[in-house]
Amino acid sequence: MLNIQQIKTLGELKKSGYQPKSIREEIRQNLVARLKAHEPTFSGIVGYEDTVIPDVERALLSKHNILFLGLRGQAKTRMARQMTDLLDEYIPCVAGSEINDDPLNPISRFAQEEIATHGDETAIHWIHRTERYGEKLATPDVSVADLIGDIDPIKAANLKLSFADDRVIHYGIIPHSNRSIFVINELPDLQARIQVSLFNILEEGDIQIRGFKLRLPLDILFVFTANPEDYTNRGSIVTPLKDRIESQILTHYPKNLEHALEITEQEAILSEDQKKRVGVSDLIKRLIEQVAFEARSSELVDKKSGVSARLTISAFENAVSAAERRAIIHNEKQTQVWISDLAGIIPSITGKVELVYEGEQEGPFQVAMNLVDKAIRTQFIQYFPNPEQLKKRKSTGKASPEEQKDDNPYRPITGWFDKGNHLNISFDTPDKEKILLLYQVNGLHALVKKYFPGVNEEQAALLMEFVLHGLASYSLISKKMFESKVEFKDLVGSMMNFNEKDFEFDEES
Repeated sequence: MLNIQQIKTLGELKKSGYQPKSIREEIRQNLVARLKAHEPTFSGIVGYEDTVIPDVERALLSKHNILFLGLRGQAKTRMARQMTDLLDEYIPCVAGSEINDDPLNPISRFAQEEIATHGDETAIHWIHRTERYGEKLATPDVSVADLIGDIDPIKAANLKLSFADDRVIHYGIIPHSNRSIFVINELPDLQARIQVSLFNILEEGDIQIRGFKLRLPLDILFVFTANPEDYTNRGSIVTPLKDRIESQILTHYPKNLEHALEITEQEAILSEDQKKRVGVSDLIKRLIEQVAFEARSSELVDKKSGVSARLTISAFENAVSAAERRAIIHNEKQTQVWISDLAGIIPSITGKVELVYEGEQEGPFQVAMNLVDKAIRTQFIQYFPNPEQLKKRKSTGKASPEEQKDDNPYRPITGWFDKGNHLNISFDTPDKEKILLLYQVNGLHALVKKYFPGVNEEQAALLMEFVLHGLASYSLISKKMFESKVEFKDLVGSMMNFNEKDFEFDEES
């Protein structure tokens, strides 16, 4: 059987029995085949299996242009790029054509003249599906010439043609994407008059350039993306254009922690050295993901802007790098990410959340620290008894005899701090020293072993540190973060421990 790429002329293409298809029909047929074979349509897109992906499949089966509407970091562009997998592997094109002319249905003057001149000897070449994708980020300075085209005076001079000749036209990025998928990201950022220039392409499938009587029935599947924030902050999609986009699909962030964990695991980039040297527990992974969930519900973070999944990806990478840096400094062959290493993810948070006025007053650093503390507080009760419930039972006297007998499991720990003891843990403390410091706290190891009897020494130590941070988040002990260390003390003592300098007076006063 003849390999299609061995076909080099129009005559050979005709003899092969090749039948051209529109790009929408092409995608539809390949999608139907995938659905029949129960093969995944989009790979690596987590959490959309029952929501976004079925909507996209329905739109493609209907041969619709698509608008993805959602906040940043919701895989809108990634899904658009993966649509190329639904194209045929190769399609023929008239050799030398700027706009990928179909040899059996040429639309440009160049291709039509080539076929008229050379007939069945017209040269063709084959385009791979990876080349059939165009993308443009919409910005206010994008012009009609960029997208559609304009008169090229240099071409007119070189070819000695008048400006009335259509051969002097310079095609924009959209005609160059004929027989391809074309994506315009952040559509509302396009000026209204530029959006209007897209009307004819979507409605009639042709383009208009200046005053030329030009009709090019382009074959393009359009995919647009937009952020709901843009409708109020920077612009909007003009109504007639929005009406011409047949399917608007709403995207969303991961709806549960398991999906979020899978996304970060898939997207985070770690070196082989980091993977060998640094261990990351499931606890740490969940805490990092919880930070994003806390940010999305925080009153200090602008919900219209959203909190991208890129926050947790970069935070995970930073946490591993913080542990790696410490291990390198102390020449440790193996280490793990500790709770204190989460101080290293602050830059990943401050750069990826937009704050409302109250958040700006609080300050980006403090907001980020508060989000980490809230994440610890939320996850703490998934591992240990809820301190709030213990307080309520004590105040109401409704504890069962068994609960009264058990009393408060945290009392030995808080009691150790109440006696004036404190614990300073440097962010760069070697693992062995940190473990010894944690064992100094009375009742801490016993508590961990009670609820997690099967853990090894490293896991136990991490949980011991987690308990301290958890108790601080529930205001049972005090925690203060400094530039290079964290200090745990009793709550009342830290409140009463005023600096003597606060009471010093100037002798002249």
